[in-house]
Amino acid sequence: MDSAENPVRFTGLKLGPPKTVAAGIPAVVYSMRHILEEMNVFRGMKALMKLNQKDGFDCPGCAWPDPDDERSGIAEYCENGAKAIAEEATTRKLTPEFFAQNSVAELGLLTDYEIGKKGRIAQPMYLAAGATHYTPISWTAAYQTIAGHLHKLSSPNEAIFYTSGRTSNEAAFLYQLMVREYGTNNLPDCSNMCHESSGVALGESLGIGKGSVTLEDIYEAEVIIILGQNPGTNHPRMLTALQKAKANGATIIAVNPLPETGLLNFLNPQTVKGILNIKTQLTDIFLQVKINGDMALLKALSLLLLQEEEKIPGSVFDQDFIEKNTIDYAAYIQHLKLQQLPQLAADSGVPLEMIQQAANALLHKKKIIACWAMGLTQHKNAVATIKEVVNLLLLKGSIGKPGAGTCPVRGHSNVQGDRTMGIYEQPSAGLLSKLHAVYGFTPPQAHGYDVVKAIHAMHRGDAKVFMAMGGNFLSATPDTLFTAQALRNCDLTVHVSTKLNRSHVVHGKEALILPCLGRSDKDIQNGEQQFVTCENSMGVVQLSKGNLHPVSDQLKSEPEIVCDLAKALLGEDSRVPWEQYAQHYDYIRNDIEKVIPGFDDYNKRVRHPGGFYLPNGARQGRFNTNSGKAHFHVADVLTTPLAADEYMMMTIRSHDQFNTTIYGLDDRYRGVYHERRVIFMHPGDIAAAGFHPGDVVDLYNYYGQTERVAHGFIIVSFQIPEKCTATYFPETNVLVPVDSVAEKSNTPTSKLVIIKIKSSIIKK
Repeated sequence: MDSAENPVRFTGLKLGPPKTVAAGIPAVVYSMRHILEEMNVFRGMKALMKLNQKDGFDCPGCAWPDPDDERSGIAEYCENGAKAIAEEATTRKLTPEFFAQNSVAELGLLTDYEIGKKGRIAQPMYLAAGATHYTPISWTAAYQTIAGHLHKLSSPNEAIFYTSGRTSNEAAFLYQLMVREYGTNNLPDCSNMCHESSGVALGESLGIGKGSVTLEDIYEAEVIIILGQNPGTNHPRMLTALQKAKANGATIIAVNPLPETGLLNFLNPQTVKGILNIKTQLTDIFLQVKINGDMALLKALSLLLLQEEEKIPGSVFDQDFIEKNTIDYAAYIQHLKLQQLPQLAADSGVPLEMIQQAANALLHKKKIIACWAMGLTQHKNAVATIKEVVNLLLLKGSIGKPGAGTCPVRGHSNVQGDRTMGIYEQPSAGLLSKLHAVYGFTPPQAHGYDVVKAIHAMHRGDAKVFMAMGGNFLSATPDTLFTAQALRNCDLTVHVSTKLNRSHVVHGKEALILPCLGRSDKDIQNGEQQFVTCENSMGVVQLSKGNLHPVSDQLKSEPEIVCDLAKALLGEDSRVPWEQYAQHYDYIRNDIEKVIPGFDDYNKRVRHPGGFYLPNGARQGRFNTNSGKAHFHVADVLTTPLAADEYMMMTIRSHDQFNTTIYGLDDRYRGVYHERRVIFMHPGDIAAAGFHPGDVVDLYNYYGQTERVAHGFIIVSFQIPEKCTATYFPETNVLVPVDSVAEKSNTPTSKLVIIKIKSSIIKK
């Protein structure tokens, strides 16, 4: 087995019935269990009491917004937030003795779960060319090593600087500033792999690549459509907002290939009803689409609404809004009239009568919100599908009004803020002009590499140094073995990290691990505690200030790391006051205010409890497109022909997981315990292929005439559409072709991989 992959090691699958209700007291129990496994009660409660509080620190997990008004003083967090804190604030730490006792090859034999449970990295570590073990290195020597490699490159474009969504606004701004003063726009980030499709679609349709709603809009909505998203696992605090919407009379329509527990029923453990086991039914209409059946479903809904609109013009569509605020309406309507409802229903996988029920719920409503996540964004036609979501909202005039609009639910906690700060391989002319005006250097103009292009560049040898500000690049990216070889081709790989991950054991000829503070850690600079800021999914910028003593005095903050590296790399010729920035973060925010629109009085406003909202034209009904209006978009339905022995596979998270971080081995909402190497299949598909539940199989993908194999997966019978399957990532990222990407956004198509399933010689 290549060390790039999780080893095939079965851990003892146990199955139970899928849960019918999310959260409740079990979520509290699981939260506390994870906290106590990693630290003592005092440290754990100290962290949890400040998690997501206005004077505390932002959760390092998802980007779901905090309430603008009062927040729970008991628990303004969810089960997965508590798990994230348990992982980050653990008192386990990796000393030089650990690395001396464990070679890189031995660490590669561990699963991602086992690697992550080892603890916090306590000091900078260096892997010399040809060495078998990481050894300690001083911070000064580490910076000199990186600067030396970067200075040797024939062009700055031979270096790649990746960013994860955990990085704060301040660190992200400094990082892009250093990289651009160095001379490249090679700034790929995790957005390239998740919501890039949303940004492209919304930018072209509405003039801003962000959602348009606030939490208050969720509470006021009459209809909420949730597509390709599993909030019970990925954004559990969203369930509280949906519960409030339900109490106010909202209808919730859930669209997903899997019936997810978190969209069925909810027990809020902070309410009397939740404690008494009185559940809230969330979903009113569940539309179980085939994988990538969303486009056909959305067109069917719009066509049904059009048919009613034509009976009494103006009774269903908001014609006044359409006339004043949109273009290309006539072309879209002409396109809709060419569609056939029976074919659209068949392509979606949803019975026509169910689609009609959903259309009836939308018929006379204006306050409509559409929420979505990776179930929409990671497809070849992702951008077009999200534009189809926008089409439906535009028909109803459901953008730029209270209780209505777009809601792409971002994954990592500051992934949206990183992009706002300039972490983007395709910077706007306005940003580059501002950088020149404020700092005096001329930033590079040519676009850089996104994630997929960066992988290819490293694989070809065109990029020789790779640096990651957070994240687990290898486990997050597609085509695991191809990406692993790309990293191994580099002369140097550098990872700024809190904990050990697989990207540290699949490395360049030389490698560095630079240990940084986490969100929960106190950040003291020059004797004064600092804070950083983050932007959530709804455009709120708020402060984050840790309250725990770091587990090692060798840890540095990300802003400090960037400033120190920039001084070593750029020297006295730099136009940027790096020394001043490292002394106090107010200096960073003062200059962010000069460069990034919307940050006027940054230091003052972010100190206001709860922070402030960034400007959002679509929220105000203004569309910053070339035409000044919102755009209807015409696209055809994309279908996926399958051979008799082929299936569509989507990668998903378990309930004990956030992105590539594996908290545990249970997926209790789906009834899967103590195992991750499973493939969910329709019972009819299992029988038709001659398999049985519990059989061990290997999964194959042949995209581009390349055989990709994921060995050793146990078949689990599940309520999933025929010819559709689901597996956990990162275990099956090896099957996701690096060249199978979404049109325009270049996002890997992790939610639709064509596979064949064959019996395995591996035994349980």
